[in-house]
Amino acid sequence: MSLALSSPRPSSPPRPLPRAVPLRRRPAVPAWGLAAGFAALYACVAVNRHRRGLTKAYDLGIFEQAVRAYAHGHAPIVPLKGPGYHLLGDHFHPLIAVLAPVYRVFPSALTLLVAQALLMALAVVPLTRWAHEVAGPRVALVIGCATGASWGIVRAATDDFHEIAFAVPLLAFAATTLGRRRPLAAALWSLPLLLVKEDLGLTVAAVGLLIAWQARRRRGGALSGLALAVVGVAAAALTLLVVLPSFNPSGSFDYWQQLDGGAKPSLWTVPLRLGWPPLKWLLLFLLAATGGFLCLRSPLVLLCVPTLIWRLLSTNPHHWGVSYHYSAVLMPIVFAALVDALRHRDARRVRRGLGVTVLVTAVTLPLYPLHEAVMPEAWSTSPRLTETRAVLRLIPDDATVAASNRLAAQLTGRAEVTLVCQVPTAPAPEWVVVDLRDPSVQSPCATADTARMLAAYRGLGYRRLVDQDGLLLLKRP
Repeated sequence: MSLALSSPRPSSPPRPLPRAVPLRRRPAVPAWGLAAGFAALYACVAVNRHRRGLTKAYDLGIFEQAVRAYAHGHAPIVPLKGPGYHLLGDHFHPLIAVLAPVYRVFPSALTLLVAQALLMALAVVPLTRWAHEVAGPRVALVIGCATGASWGIVRAATDDFHEIAFAVPLLAFAATTLGRRRPLAAALWSLPLLLVKEDLGLTVAAVGLLIAWQARRRRGGALSGLALAVVGVAAAALTLLVVLPSFNPSGSFDYWQQLDGGAKPSLWTVPLRLGWPPLKWLLLFLLAATGGFLCLRSPLVLLCVPTLIWRLLSTNPHHWGVSYHYSAVLMPIVFAALVDALRHRDARRVRRGLGVTVLVTAVTLPLYPLHEAVMPEAWSTSPRLTETRAVLRLIPDDATVAASNRLAAQLTGRAEVTLVCQVPTAPAPEWVVVDLRDPSVQSPCATADTARMLAAYRGLGYRRLVDQDGLLLLKRP
């Protein structure tokens, strides 16, 4: 019996190799690339400013003392704020404790500065990717660069450390997911804001209200948004009225007086306080111009309202202007609103709006510290800096020190530091170091208070080891 051999089956044609996806179709690549570039720039400038002695006890030193305490399993007691001062009695920012494990391995103020650079730059990623989806790679590149170089983020990322470093990326992700109509993701991204700072509970409430508005035709979605709004308001009330006073030495929230001016506010004066002095209009104009004015056409811009209200009502002039770190949390909201508005505008208005954004970025960039990355004089070491370092090296590790503002920030990683203008508790500090040429020595310590305490230390017999061109070092007998 013979076996018949079956004829071989024709082989199928080889499957073509997958074609490489062009870079312009992979929004993650430019988004993460821009974020990495800006993180490096922020870190370079911030670390170099610390090297030059430009960082301060208020606020880098304060936050380093808090994170240092967390890293060793202790409550955030901050001697720079006062004897036994619990920092959760000043502002509610327990989320900074996540830096404790890294700080335990790298115990330095540089750890906080680099972490802040990474967090701030992370906000570029969701905004760039969303802009790519909405308007293509060129617009995404403009949005990503404008976000990373925006005046609010640059000012915060390169000047000391602040808890709002965590809020910037969280708000970027929350606003973009809200614009994409992903309510659950928006809620989840916004909830950690409750652990960043006490006023951000109202921003979480604003996210909830926008979720409810987007889902107004779906009963369940609207209810979930309203629930998030209630959680945000309740969390803000709990921290302001219960948590902060319970940790504060005075038993109250220290900053109420900045909202009421120390007097009972009148309802009819509120609109006047919101718009006067004119510096407040500069803040509002610059925010709108940063978003190419198109941001005003998106409901996402309403997320700015809680922060703007308390800033404009404050009696502290620093809250009204475009300096310091207070505008960093507004930048991701403004750019998310700009991207959202691009979906509903014609090409001519889009080009005009993006042109305004680019112009504002170009004009403000030289006014903020990011340009120091390319300034040769910013990387030099002055004789004064060499002298200061030599003086600080005379102070041993783990010593107790009373220092002026900028010198304190150089010591908090290796010593227990208080401000020189504070009346010391027993025992008195072993060392006193002051730079009277430091322009920041007048704040938070008044010049008269510093002079009074220096006279008191001399009266207690402190020995003068260095007295050179305003640089003083005293040692306890």
